[in-house]
Amino acid sequence: MAISKSKEYTTVTEVSGPLMVVDNVSGVAYGEVVEIKTPSGERRRGQVLEAQTDKAIIQVFEGTHDLDTDTTAVRFTGETMKIPVSVEMLGRVFNGTGTPIDGGPPIIPEKVLDIHGAPINPCAREFPRDFIETGISTIDGMNTLVRGQKLPIFSGAGLPHNELAAQIARQAKVLGKKEEFAVVFVAMGITHEEANFFIRDFERTGALEKAVLFLNLADDPAIERIITPRLGLTTAEYLAFEKDMHILVILTNLTNYCEALREIAAAREEVPGRRGYPGYMYTDLASIYERAGRIKEKKGSITQMPMLTMPDDDITHPIPDLTGYITEGQIVLSREFSRKGIYPPVDVLPCLSRLMQGGIGEGRTREDHADVNDQLYSAYAEGRKLRDLVAVVGEEALTELDRTYLAFSDRFEGEFMNQAIDEDRSIERTLEIAWNLLSMLPESELKRIDPECIKKYHPKYTKA
Repeated sequence: MAISKSKEYTTVTEVSGPLMVVDNVSGVAYGEVVEIKTPSGERRRGQVLEAQTDKAIIQVFEGTHDLDTDTTAVRFTGETMKIPVSVEMLGRVFNGTGTPIDGGPPIIPEKVLDIHGAPINPCAREFPRDFIETGISTIDGMNTLVRGQKLPIFSGAGLPHNELAAQIARQAKVLGKKEEFAVVFVAMGITHEEANFFIRDFERTGALEKAVLFLNLADDPAIERIITPRLGLTTAEYLAFEKDMHILVILTNLTNYCEALREIAAAREEVPGRRGYPGYMYTDLASIYERAGRIKEKKGSITQMPMLTMPDDDITHPIPDLTGYITEGQIVLSREFSRKGIYPPVDVLPCLSRLMQGGIGEGRTREDHADVNDQLYSAYAEGRKLRDLVAVVGEEALTELDRTYLAFSDRFEGEFMNQAIDEDRSIERTLEIAWNLLSMLPESELKRIDPECIKKYHPKYTKA
């Protein structure tokens, strides 16, 4: 590696999209950071994407515009991409390459860490069990987020996923424990308007004090999007596993990240996979998602909520499809509910939190939580089914019980699913709303709830 450090190369032979090819090199390694000096004297950074015996393919983070193959100079540093980290990063805003953009001073690092992190030994992982309250009933009540989990949100273009991301970031908390909790917010390929929205919202609510923001904008080079989530996750790992903090990482929008992957793959003329995305996209996404979790004998934890927009609202598209295989459930936003004016427009029927059962119940939320969730899901599904039936046969063909389920589904959407954009509901309030709705049904229909819980929490008995 010493050879590459001591020599500056001017043997750039090709520039294609975000990539640059340098010939006649030696001692170059995959992932090595590159310093590029343009003819005008500007300095840019890059990373070795492919290293051959005498050739290196480099991805240029600031883009390849104005690069001249004759006069551009390249120096290989012998280092991998690193980020300086410190507790001082809390309350700060950075761009997609880790440079402060909030007008504050540079970070004085406590450590400098490789952005690719170190894989967590599966045997060292601890099973996620602690409930995280987001203040949103459809998540807390029916698709509970657990500390150490990776729970993605599947959205569509034009749906209020940015508002939901900001709300979760400012409201998320762990109950009953005085522990250091913070948010690492990573945005990829967002517009200036969206970036200003997030910064203003975090500042307005005071959430910025316990947050670190990394913002990669839509007009930034797409290649930067590849490193932005890794900068955020490296920061999260430092705060969690070295400073004993509990970190919620919100990643938005993973679709923009995958589009950047596809752009690089096309520039390299790789054989495309499904819908033109590279065949290694599953592995690449896993390298991001699997950096969530808890480690035995470590106090801190990393919980992930990645957000992605499904192209054409297609949940079978490769991005949500592969994400679903790697993560532990999904929250699905619905265009139909958004049109009805329901916020957040979460369609609870296709949603799932695979780790929910380990994070709820007595001592964590409440002993009736699991039963209430099952009963709500069953009753709402029945009401939705009857709603489709009414469209065919008319309401006159329904029994009295059928009409009750139909009314239940309407009230469920209006009272349980729908809440204000700044409404922070406690889990007790969420369960109270659930019991008020379930009291519409005959007690004989509450077959999924323990009779003891019915006597303890049913409004008929609590108001008596």
